[in-house]
Amino acid sequence: MEKTNDILKKNAENDKMIMCNIRTGMDKDCLKEAILDQLFYRQGRNPDEATINDVYLAASCALRDRLLRHGLKTFDTVLETKNVRLIAYLSAEFLMGPQLGANLIDLNIYEEMKQAVTELGFDFNAVLAHEEEPGLGNGGLGRLTACYMDSLASLEIPAVGYGIRYEFGIFDQEIVNGWQVEITDKWLRYGNPWEIARPESSINVNFGGTTEWYTEKDGNNYCRWIPAYMVKGVPYDTPEMGYKVTSCNFLRLWKSEAVESFDFSSFNHGDYYKAVLSKVESENISKVLYPNDEMPQGKELRLKQQYFFVSCSLQDMMRMHLEHHGEPTEFYKRWAIQLNDTHPAVSVAELMRILLDEHKIGWETAWETTRKTFSYTNHTLLPEASEKWSLEMFKRLLPRLMEIIYEINFRLLEEVKAQYPGDNNLLSRLSIIDETGSSYIRMANLACAGSYAVNGVASLHTELLKKNVLNDWVAMYPERFYNVTNGVTPRRFVVLSNPGLTRLISTKIGNSWPQKLNELSQLEPFADDPAFREQFRQVKLSNKQQLTSIIKERTGIIVNPESMFDVQAKRIHEYKRQHLNILHILTLYLRIKNESSTATAPRTFIFGGKAAPGYFMAKLLIKLINAVGDLVNNDSAVNKYLKVVFFPDFNVKNAQLIYPAADLSEQISMAGKEASGTGNMKFSMNGALTIGTLDGANIEIREEVGEENFFLFGLTAAQVEETRQHDYNPRFIYESNTELKEVINLIKSGLLSNGDKNLFEPVIENLLNHDPYMLMADYPLYISCQELVSETWKKQDIWDKMAILNVARMGKFSSDRSIKDYCDKIWRVKPNTI
Repeated sequence: MEKTNDILKKNAENDKMIMCNIRTGMDKDCLKEAILDQLFYRQGRNPDEATINDVYLAASCALRDRLLRHGLKTFDTVLETKNVRLIAYLSAEFLMGPQLGANLIDLNIYEEMKQAVTELGFDFNAVLAHEEEPGLGNGGLGRLTACYMDSLASLEIPAVGYGIRYEFGIFDQEIVNGWQVEITDKWLRYGNPWEIARPESSINVNFGGTTEWYTEKDGNNYCRWIPAYMVKGVPYDTPEMGYKVTSCNFLRLWKSEAVESFDFSSFNHGDYYKAVLSKVESENISKVLYPNDEMPQGKELRLKQQYFFVSCSLQDMMRMHLEHHGEPTEFYKRWAIQLNDTHPAVSVAELMRILLDEHKIGWETAWETTRKTFSYTNHTLLPEASEKWSLEMFKRLLPRLMEIIYEINFRLLEEVKAQYPGDNNLLSRLSIIDETGSSYIRMANLACAGSYAVNGVASLHTELLKKNVLNDWVAMYPERFYNVTNGVTPRRFVVLSNPGLTRLISTKIGNSWPQKLNELSQLEPFADDPAFREQFRQVKLSNKQQLTSIIKERTGIIVNPESMFDVQAKRIHEYKRQHLNILHILTLYLRIKNESSTATAPRTFIFGGKAAPGYFMAKLLIKLINAVGDLVNNDSAVNKYLKVVFFPDFNVKNAQLIYPAADLSEQISMAGKEASGTGNMKFSMNGALTIGTLDGANIEIREEVGEENFFLFGLTAAQVEETRQHDYNPRFIYESNTELKEVINLIKSGLLSNGDKNLFEPVIENLLNHDPYMLMADYPLYISCQELVSETWKKQDIWDKMAILNVARMGKFSSDRSIKDYCDKIWRVKPNTI
């Protein structure tokens, strides 16, 4: 008989083994035990009383345990290893999307978790659908950062994404009487199982106050910032796993809190409001994504947000650097910081402040360190997106940084004078301080001055940046400019979103293509295989049937899944020209009504996207889309051929339903306006054909898939400029084109607005008298191209072949390729396998 001590020892070993399996095991049974363990010990639930939310939280926490094991090991190894450079991706937006499904794909245990949840008696799809989407981004910018975080981890490049933990993200969109209504995005209402708060790593950030100079014992003068108040930044870490690797990075988001959240003295004196005033004002900084900045208070809050997360992030990086025996002047050897657009550009001045004031580094050495640290991505050609902050506001909120920017600017202009003596216009254009009217700080100029590399995000975008927007900077520093065409992750947007297509591809070319997307080229021979085309067609039909069901559920509109799904899903903006699409729909409507086109290929037009709350014209376009939908969908003579759907609340979660079901992708912005676009890539990867202009990444997509597999129309960027210089007259085009005139007159008639002829007058007036995005010029070209689309759709084998070739030739547009470009051209880093 065994001794008691031996029995206890053996039981302890068994318990330890079970605990280990619960925390790390990847098979179905271990995952079941892990979920039950989380349900009972973390949530206090028995399985028979657990809700879908309970199961979602338990499964997510069980999965997070496995991610953390990889994440902590990754960073312990990296920080203890000399000569390993980490990437810090600074962005105001991280539109990560739902995490459960994506992490299961990365860990390669999707089926195991599905079986575990099912055997526990729950609907796995319902558990996945239950997850709240963190709306921490507005659209393409935030989604790109998420794709890049995925690729950084998958390529085993050590990285931290730094941003803001907004309590309320981008609004949820509802459609009421055809109008967009913004609903608060309460993504944290049930908690966030993926994040870990790190209050012990909190950082204080200064605002307001004054500066004073003093002399140290070494005889040198230094500056001290005496703030009016401070705000505390609390970091929240979310592990970001790579695909089928052991490396795991982190997303570190900052929540703002008061340094002292409760004034006990004020409370005791009965001033209850003042007792919590500091807490309220401090927490406002991370309260909401992109507060309305039409009012001065909104502008001030946005600047506070930007400086808050930048200062927290840089202080955090410097702290880690010093803790692991780094010298402040060698900061750039440990960290390569990517500025994602101008939102974090204030970090150039903030790093200088840290080096100058906190570490007593001389100016020249501090500037050299700063310039070797930062690289800057420009994402837009739109002048309204070029950030500027009033001098008065900036100086009042950030007095020490204002002094530093003055000095940076003085030295920059001295350099310009030396290189281009007597060119005062050039001095004015390159100056970080804009003094042509009211005084402003130009954040793009600060980013260009303080970065060793600047890149655009598509070949045309970079060319136009260098030619027009940043041409003076190119003349000064030509060696700094690069192009890195954007990419998207195939793991989320094919493997997770489109399992049917994933299985079909893998049966033909193996399953390594999600890591090596160029392997999709092996699909090309199958485009001529009738059996494969039929399989491909059935996958697409299945995806369309699924979307059809959801459209009926959410909008009440019944659509035909065998019709062509013609999709334009992206942010609502005039330059993206949703109203050109509407003109085409009304053209078809009138042709059918006039019995001039009874052979129209049946189409379902699907729109999705949000308009900025303060953007009147974009919100009016949403109303116009829904009004056209009401007209078309309720006309029995037309709705057998056409249906129009506005799919509400377009976000990552809904995008995963829409991209796989699309037949035609509308990428119809005016040439020269779209920086890159990434929706165009996601549609093509899922087998949609593109109708588009030569704008953004459309150019490179067309080059890759072949011009015969792309529906091209419209003016080129050069033709747009030439047309504009020759007194473009949209009203003349309207008067000259009978069909266009009939469409415009239909909108003017009040038929779409219950007889109200004034409702859509702003749209019509803008098109006829201004037309800044040249819809009228491109209208006949677009209509003609759409006729070719319809004729091609009727030849199903040809259409399917074109669609398969689109999928097969999308290897270039993986975000893995983009990140490799950054690593090779800009960051000069290599993978670090754990």
